Amino acid sequence: MKHIKLGDLTVSRIGLGAMGMTHGYTGSGTDEAESIRTVHRALELGVTLIDTAEIYGPYTNEELLGRALKGRRDRVVLATKFGLVSHAGGAPWKPDSGPANIRTAVEGSLKRLGTDHIDLYYQHRVDPDTPIEDTAGAVGELITEGKVRAFGLSEAGPDTIRRAHAVHPVTAVQSEYSLWTRGVEERVLPVLRELGIGLVPFSPLGRGFLTGEIRSTDQFDEDDFRRDNPRFTGENFRRNLAIADEVQAVAAEAGATPAQVALAWLLTQGDDIAPIPGTKRVTRVEENTAADGVTLTSEQIDKLGGLPPAAGETHTEAQARLLER
Repeated sequence: MKHIKLGDLTVSRIGLGAMGMTHGYTGSGTDEAESIRTVHRALELGVTLIDTAEIYGPYTNEELLGRALKGRRDRVVLATKFGLVSHAGGAPWKPDSGPANIRTAVEGSLKRLGTDHIDLYYQHRVDPDTPIEDTAGAVGELITEGKVRAFGLSEAGPDTIRRAHAVHPVTAVQSEYSLWTRGVEERVLPVLRELGIGLVPFSPLGRGFLTGEIRSTDQFDEDDFRRDNPRFTGENFRRNLAIADEVQAVAAEAGATPAQVALAWLLTQGDDIAPIPGTKRVTRVEENTAADGVTLTSEQIDKLGGLPPAAGETHTEAQARLLER
């Protein structure tokens, strides 16, 4: 597995997103043993960047990773996120990145993950009620204390990134980025490269759509969040199948799977990008990490880059209100 730099962190250029092991997707939380095997197999294949968050569950995803990484912690650049659980009596999904809340959050994450430090600690979503300077300062104190190694942001806009970075260096920004979600390219990515900040794309396979294996929402459990996602509903779903079919066509040319082609395209976008495809299955982590060895021709890269935009928004209205653009 090749490696890249996110700020001063050296990571495998393909990571592992753990969210779906316990949260959000069809089958989440139904097979802990397979999820743990998936983590172990990822490490065997050279994956070093693993991503979670306290909100996933809440808490159960970090607990799972704590069990999976017991005795293996030193092999991982471990990332988690704060700010979508308010520990002062608020409900989950309420942004709270105040310094006191961060203090409470980090202690809980450290305990659940079974570690004395977090390698990359992200603000999960920008908190409109807390100046980003206060948040950056609080994480900076945790870094000084050795509880955190590096500071990250998730789905933050250019102004917030600049203001945070001025208080404490930002190592990475996590944002949705894939063949069918490319909004970071125009406004965010140039700022990251100006400041020397890495990009960690989540949902690099379009929440599974770009694999070509999702042909109907009947494949989803009732509690699968994609059932309400605009890109997976109605006419949008039918239109987006054409994009998945185009990826499949390039995959056939390249002798790879659609998932590998979608990831390989992302890897051509820069040596400061480390996508974190999520899975809870050993076979999928083997498939995804093999994208590290897929080489696309310039014609294939251009063809993929020229695919039409996806039909429909990438989030529901409620989810979109938590984003900063």
